[in-house]
Amino acid sequence: MDPLGAPSQFVDVDTLPSWGDSCQDELNSSDTTAEIFQEDTVRSPFLYNKDVNGKVVLWKGDVALLNCTAIVNTSNESLTDKNPVSESIFMLAGPDLKEDLQKLKGCRTGEAKLTKGFNLAARFIIHTVGPKYKSRYRTAAESSLYSCYRNVLQLANAIFVFSLCCREQSMSSVGFCVINSAKRGYPLEDATHIALRTVRRFLEIHGETIEKVVFAVSDLEEGTYQKLLPLYFPRSLKEENRSLPYLPADIGNAEGEPVVPERQIRISEKPGAPEDNQEEEDEGLGVDLSFIGSHAFARMEGDIDKQRKLILQGQLSEAALQKQHQRNYNRWLCQARSEDLSDIASLKALYQTGVDNCGRTVMVVVGRNIPVTLIDMDKALLYFIHVMDHIAVKEYVLVYFHTLTSEYNHLDSDFLKKLYDVVDVKYKRNLKAVYFVHPTFRSKVSTWFFTTFSVSGLKDKIHHVDSLHQLFSAISPEQIDFPPFVLEYDARENGPYYTSYPPSPDL
Repeated sequence: MDPLGAPSQFVDVDTLPSWGDSCQDELNSSDTTAEIFQEDTVRSPFLYNKDVNGKVVLWKGDVALLNCTAIVNTSNESLTDKNPVSESIFMLAGPDLKEDLQKLKGCRTGEAKLTKGFNLAARFIIHTVGPKYKSRYRTAAESSLYSCYRNVLQLANAIFVFSLCCREQSMSSVGFCVINSAKRGYPLEDATHIALRTVRRFLEIHGETIEKVVFAVSDLEEGTYQKLLPLYFPRSLKEENRSLPYLPADIGNAEGEPVVPERQIRISEKPGAPEDNQEEEDEGLGVDLSFIGSHAFARMEGDIDKQRKLILQGQLSEAALQKQHQRNYNRWLCQARSEDLSDIASLKALYQTGVDNCGRTVMVVVGRNIPVTLIDMDKALLYFIHVMDHIAVKEYVLVYFHTLTSEYNHLDSDFLKKLYDVVDVKYKRNLKAVYFVHPTFRSKVSTWFFTTFSVSGLKDKIHHVDSLHQLFSAISPEQIDFPPFVLEYDARENGPYYTSYPPSPDL
């Protein structure tokens, strides 16, 4: 706290000039849209928007000093990272922050968690964990970094909703540090593109709840932000026009999320009509059909009921079968993206952790956290698709902890068969191993029957692992986020062997 009568070290965000005010010569230009953009000129996907620009601030300084609703702390998975941003926040917030963080029990990459601001001027601190960057896993890193910014903004939005419930009318203001810390190796310019476009898209949709977004940068970071901000927040029509050629090829989807080409749905313009005959049919009709394909019904391909009948009769080709399966999967995926699955997510039964010794993504399934008899298993399937769709684009492995499961946690073969039939071919092609940890005799028999008689191509990928020591020959212990009860059980059954890695603090 500042001594009595001394000027405060904290900076009120309302006193900082907005990004839109930082280019008065451009803003005062009298050129109209018609004068700048000739007929048929392509406009930028990030249009000049004075209102949005007025919400954005670029400020060189310490994010911990901002007086706003919430500031952002970039940290590691245990929320104990020692970087300049975190150290400043901890120093100014006081010792209560460290105690509060211990209750959170860490934070996964891409997630965001909330604590009080304590002695800071900011009311809250939003903690997030940026990805470790490796060029071969660039897509995963981009998605994780997008999730960091998106989840922070959603928390800020939730704070506003909460304040309304408490009859407080103030809008939220957020102070961002640069989430991609140098320690994690993310290229600054690549990360800045993701940060700016994610914030831009969020403000376009939820601008009524966010009053200010401050990008607090250092001397080293300021130049990159100054260079890229005009691409996503052009301050005039001229700047919008000038910036267009410098936008990257991937500008994300409508929410700024990175677009993975392998995940894009390819559709035909004219349903049910062979493409070879397209030109002849158009000529015969003698009318302009250029509008076809611009509405939802025209994007459907063929009669689904007729195709199902042909499948039963064995008359549908392999290519048509694959197309039918892809359509079915896409329907599940669309539903997974639109439905509220927070109740399934709260179980923490499926999550991404590190990589195995071959550099492949490791996904963890905790059997004990799946109360089969108490949850909607169709929602569980939707959640699996929601989480795994972008993971399965590249090679991955599954670690299934069967540890201390009961009959109420066992997934029946019908559900597993349905899951296997629904998921896209990439799931099966890129799944390289399933490590079945702490199996029982019954589970080994069930797995053998399922992989022998229900599905094909999976049996050789199953590896039964009786101890964690065996698992570590394929995946380093620091690459797996273990549930504490798994470590306790393994130490009790197989004896402790922590010489090569530190014991869990929960033990």
